[in-house]
Amino acid sequence: MDGEEETELQNPFPSPPSHYTKYTTHNLNLLELLRERVGGADLSTVNQYEVLKDQTNVPEWSLIQLEKPRVDWILEEGQYTVFGDTWFVKENIPSLEELGGHQLYPADPGVDRRPALSNILRSMLVTYSQLLDALLAPPPTASSMAPPEWQKQVEWITVLAQNIMAAANDLRPVQARGSLELMMRRQVELRRGETKVIHEKCDELEAKLEAMRGTVQKVSGAKAAPREEKRPAVSTVLSTDDVLRWAEEIA
Repeated sequence: MDGEEETELQNPFPSPPSHYTKYTTHNLNLLELLRERVGGADLSTVNQYEVLKDQTNVPEWSLIQLEKPRVDWILEEGQYTVFGDTWFVKENIPSLEELGGHQLYPADPGVDRRPALSNILRSMLVTYSQLLDALLAPPPTASSMAPPEWQKQVEWITVLAQNIMAAANDLRPVQARGSLELMMRRQVELRRGETKVIHEKCDELEAKLEAMRGTVQKVSGAKAAPREEKRPAVSTVLSTDDVLRWAEEIA
């Protein structure tokens, strides 16, 4: 790999690899034809020029380069390389012991670490107090070859601090999961509140529409009712002359 390609791989936004131009339709068709003619044989052991001698524009480089990445190889190795960086198939946070440190808490995440972390915190407080005493002590004599007491306390505080930081880093997935759960709960509560407001507004509108519908029906009923015509009252009182005249007409 020359210097330009290496620089391009380290670029935060690298360009596509230079061999992407080889993935033409013609070359892919040649690869498919080579597979059909070879059958189940290994393509790396086959002379592609002899197999594809009746084809035109057979590339000088091996058509095997156009093969897709072998996923089984990636799973077997447990890692893959993209743009010069190595990525693991299964994300694994190395423990403090795997990094070469002195781990003071249980490595098994299923074991409760709170007692061990409490002991580490108390040990740090005691060591800090001893460090202050060592700093207030008179300096050693010139003939003394033993390391100063404060140096031992500083080294032990460093070990304790590494354990606390490593334990906190191990809890990052738990913290991320808890933060995501809290965010989703807030979104659900917010949507429930908005839905409740919408339902209340809909109920209010339905009540207003029902009242308007009742008013319209009353007005329509009043207009459709027939008006009764007032007729003059007929007197039913008959005189004696009227009765005699009626009797003569009948006779």
